[in-house]
Amino acid sequence: MIDERQRRARLERLESLLGRLLFIGAMASTALLAVGVALWMLGFRDRLSGPFLNAGLIVLMATPMARVVVSFVEYLRERDWFFAATTLTVLGVLIATILVAVRIALAG
Repeated sequence: MIDERQRRARLERLESLLGRLLFIGAMASTALLAVGVALWMLGFRDRLSGPFLNAGLIVLMATPMARVVVSFVEYLRERDWFFAATTLTVLGVLIATILVAVRIALAG
């Protein structure tokens, strides 16, 4: 059985990992968007700025999803079945939402 100290240490490790993940995702997205906006303002409208802006938005949207995936893996490692099932459900909803959005975008 895991004592309270070990459980708290694991929770702190998970929180630290998730914090770093969110920070890195936000910074990468910010950098890509900044480069895209700078290129756009310099007159490279579609050729160069578009891919940077799109990548920045994709990274921004993927960051919370990566957080859910990391949480799911960590809960599996800890054998915390309730939270693993909960995060898997959230991941399923996120994936379904993306699929619906892509289908709507391709249809319209």
